[in-house]
Amino acid sequence: MSQLLKTTTILICVIILFSGIVNAQNKTTIDANSNGEQFEHFWSKCVGAGRANEGLRAGWLEQLEKVQQNCGFQYCRFHGLFHEDMFVVLENRGKIVYNWQYIDDLFDRMLDLNVKPFVELAYFPEPFAAENSKTVFWWKANITPGENYAQQWHDLVKALTQHLVDRYGIDEVLTWYFEVWNEPNLYPLFLDGTKSQYFEMYKQSAIAVKSVDERLKIGGPATSNFVPDTRFDGEIEDREAAKEVFTIDDINKLEWHGVWIEDFLKFCEKENLPVDFVSCHPYPTDYAFNPETGKGRGLTRFVGSTKLDIEWLNRTVKNSAFPNAELHLTEWNTSPSSRDATHDFLPAAAYIVKTNLDCIGLTNSLAFWTFTDVFEEKGGAASIFHGGFGMINFQGLVKPSYHAYRMLHQLGDEKIYKDDYLFVSRDSGDGKISALAYNYPEEYEDAVPSGNNKREEGTLKPLSFSMKNLKPGTQFKIETLDKDHGNIHNYWEAMGKPEPPTREQIKVMKAYAESLKTEIVTVGEEGILDMDQTLTPWSVVLITQIN
Repeated sequence: MSQLLKTTTILICVIILFSGIVNAQNKTTIDANSNGEQFEHFWSKCVGAGRANEGLRAGWLEQLEKVQQNCGFQYCRFHGLFHEDMFVVLENRGKIVYNWQYIDDLFDRMLDLNVKPFVELAYFPEPFAAENSKTVFWWKANITPGENYAQQWHDLVKALTQHLVDRYGIDEVLTWYFEVWNEPNLYPLFLDGTKSQYFEMYKQSAIAVKSVDERLKIGGPATSNFVPDTRFDGEIEDREAAKEVFTIDDINKLEWHGVWIEDFLKFCEKENLPVDFVSCHPYPTDYAFNPETGKGRGLTRFVGSTKLDIEWLNRTVKNSAFPNAELHLTEWNTSPSSRDATHDFLPAAAYIVKTNLDCIGLTNSLAFWTFTDVFEEKGGAASIFHGGFGMINFQGLVKPSYHAYRMLHQLGDEKIYKDDYLFVSRDSGDGKISALAYNYPEEYEDAVPSGNNKREEGTLKPLSFSMKNLKPGTQFKIETLDKDHGNIHNYWEAMGKPEPPTREQIKVMKAYAESLKTEIVTVGEEGILDMDQTLTPWSVVLITQIN
C-alpha cells in the first residue's frame, strides 16, 4: 500500500471516528422515568362530516365506527340538521308540525358507536326561509331568513332541545354542544343575511336552549378562516377591503385575526347572553375575492399559522366577559376546498401531526374536516381520489391523514419530551411509553401543502435519540408511514388508476392502505432504547411500547 493511500485511509478512519463521537455527544437522551406533564388529546375530541342525511348511510356509519375505534373521536359535527331531507319541519293544513324521526335515527346510531353529536343548528327549514330563498351546496340548503325567522327559529330550537332531553336524558345531553349556524360571515354563501341577523339568531338559540336547562352548552359564532383585513367588520362582507392580500409579497407578514369574534363577545355581554364556548374555523388558507379581477384565489399561509390563530383566540377570549369559555375549532384541514388534491397525499399527515403537537394546551378541540369522503357539498365526485376532505375515501380506503390521527391517538397523556420533530409521552395509567416523530421539511414551511404537488422530494431528517431507565426486555413496535407505506394514492396510480376499482382490487387496496412498515425492537440489559434512523420527507413514525 502506498504512503498516500495509507495516509488517506487513516484520515478517513479518524473522520468517521470523530463523526461518531460528535453524534454520540449530540444525541438526545430521554429518561423514561422523568416527571411528565399532563395534556389533553384535543385532536380526538371532535371530527366533522358533510351533512346529517349522509349519516343515515351504511358506509358513513361504518367509517364513523372505524375512526372512533382507532382514532378515538368523541363527537361528530355536520351541517343540515334542519334541511328538507331530514323532514324536521312539516306543514299540515297550515299548521307547523315537528318530525324528529330522522334525527332520532341518526343520533341513536351515533351514540351506539360511542360518538356524541356536536349539534350544529342549521339551516333554515323551507317554511322558515324567505320566499325564493338563496341556497348553498348541491343539496340546496336554505340560507335566506324569512320574515318571522327569529320567533320561528326560537321555537324550533327549543322544541328540538326539549325532545333531545326527553329522549336521551338530561345527564347525556349536558355533555353535548349546541353551535349556532355555520360560517355566517360568508355572505351570501352560507347566510344570505347580516351580522345583526346572525346575532339575533344566536340570541334566540341561547334563550331557547337555556330555557330547557341552564346547564346546557351553547356557543358560536362558527365563523370562517382568519383574515388580515377589515372585510368582515361591517354587516356584510366588503370585498374591496381584501385588496391588500393580493398586493403583498409575503402574506405571512400580515396580522391575521378571527372573524366576528370580538363583536360577537361584546354583543353577548351587552345582551346578557351565555357563551359556553367560542367556535371558528382556522384553516391556513384564505380564499379572498379580488374585486378588481372578479376572481378569488387561494392564499396559503405558513405552517405555523394555525397555532398563531389559536393563540390570538385565547387572548381575545381571556380579555372578554367570557374568559372561561371553552374553545372549539369546529373545522380544520390543510385547506377548505373539497377538491384539493393534497387531502389525498402524504404531506397532509405530517402537517396534521406537527400542528396538533404544536397546539397542545391551546384549545379544547381542533376538529378535522372531515372523517369521510361520503360528502356531497359539490355532489358526487368523478374520481375515487378527488381531493376530498375525508381521511377515508368513498370506497373505505384510508388515507395518510387517517394514519396521522390513529398515531396521535396512540400517545399517552403525559408529555416527557418534545422538540421540533419528536414527541415522547407516557400513559399515566399503565406507564407505557409512546412517541411520534415526523419530517416536515424546512424548505416547505412557508406554505401549507396544497394542490397537485406531492412534494416527495425534500430534506432528510435524522431521528437519533436514546431512552434510558427502561426495563430490560421491553419491546417497542415501530410503524412508519412514508412514500412507500400506507400511501394509498401512489399505490392506486401504480395500478393504473382504476375507475372504479373492482371488488377484488378494493380488497387489495384496503390491505395496502392499512399496512405500514413495521418492526419490533427489544431493549437490552442496559435498559436503553437506541433510535438511529433517517426520516424521509413527510414521513411519520409511531413508536409504542407493547409489553
